[in-house]
Amino acid sequence: MSGLARQAAEAAKRASSALAQASEEKRNEALYAMAMALREHAPEILEANAHDMIAAREKGTSAGLLDRLMLDDARVEAMALALESLAALKDPTRVVLEERTLYNDLKLTRITVPLGVVAMVYEARPNVTVDAAGICVKSGNACVLRGGSLAIRSAVALGEVLRGALSRVGLPEDCVVVIDSTDREVTDELLTLRDLVDVLIPRGGEGLIRHCIEHSLIPVIETGTGNCHIYIHESADLEKAYPIVLNAKTQRVGVCNACESVLVDKAIAQECLPRLVELLAGAGVRMHGDETVCDIAAQQDITVEPATEADWGKEYLDLEISIKTVTGLEEAIAHINHYGTKHSESIIAEDKDAAHAFVRQVDAAAVYINASTRFTDGGEFGLGAEIGISTQKLHVRGPFALEALTTYKYIIEGEGQVRA
Repeated sequence: MSGLARQAAEAAKRASSALAQASEEKRNEALYAMAMALREHAPEILEANAHDMIAAREKGTSAGLLDRLMLDDARVEAMALALESLAALKDPTRVVLEERTLYNDLKLTRITVPLGVVAMVYEARPNVTVDAAGICVKSGNACVLRGGSLAIRSAVALGEVLRGALSRVGLPEDCVVVIDSTDREVTDELLTLRDLVDVLIPRGGEGLIRHCIEHSLIPVIETGTGNCHIYIHESADLEKAYPIVLNAKTQRVGVCNACESVLVDKAIAQECLPRLVELLAGAGVRMHGDETVCDIAAQQDITVEPATEADWGKEYLDLEISIKTVTGLEEAIAHINHYGTKHSESIIAEDKDAAHAFVRQVDAAAVYINASTRFTDGGEFGLGAEIGISTQKLHVRGPFALEALTTYKYIIEGEGQVRA
């Protein structure tokens, strides 16, 4: 007998053809209906989420993950608005990429088409259920969504609301299938369904992503963890640097584009670090630093724990950060390329040559000059709701949404030509 994941994928596969053939107007109608349904059913959604929150607190879940898990009226409204913003975007399918006539008078056209069936495996992020479903509907792809155990009630409730909206506008409700099991075996089965699923997108912690990469038989778009750095160069305007670091670390701690590590040039350590550690301590941030950082903090009666090797590579997802002094640009770049996760990195510098060298040499999907890493986001980049932030280099990199869920086909039109 087919397992639960196979049943879900088979249902999505059957629905995918109707969705791929649906007009842009019909898919946009579905997105508006999904947004309206979220607003209408907000009380049921929030009730399901409240049960998830209670269970998560009982498990001792960190503040960062609790923030990702929590829904309220404002966040439900934000999800609805994201769906409506998707409807306003250009249709990524049926776009003519190339037209030409071959030597034998065959007319060749290359156009974009949906991938087919997209599977997502994610953790404590109920909004991913809506973002993924909306992006897939807009791009003509059916989706199979497997949320984590912390958010299972929220994901199922959201899925049922979205499925009902699809049905009301005349599309198969199985264009969106939410797996309601938290059994690890269901996920492992999903990873093997290459005959039904065209692409797999894991979104969550390092363990989940690594498991999917190592065990999936389906092509994977890797959404990476975010050990993001801010490097304060010796030429930095410190009045810019301090608010940038605070924003990147504290504006929302449980997200992959939050700053997890700060590098400070030794040339300005005595000038920069006293105020920096004071501000971070005042914001309730727990700090791990090298010997120089610890010594400067101790002079102010501020506690900074000695950093271990593990701290340099850690994604804290909490009010926690590592701070290291470096001898200059070359060491900073080497440190980031060694410990970073190729997500988002920033340099604070007035020296344009140093800033441009940093941009050229740092290996990351997004590299900033004098700005917070928190802007690495599909909405902030004008892409609409994102399905993830890719740290790999093939197919798609950085925040990705609609276009990443299309491929293309060649259409060749002839008048009886045969090859000699």
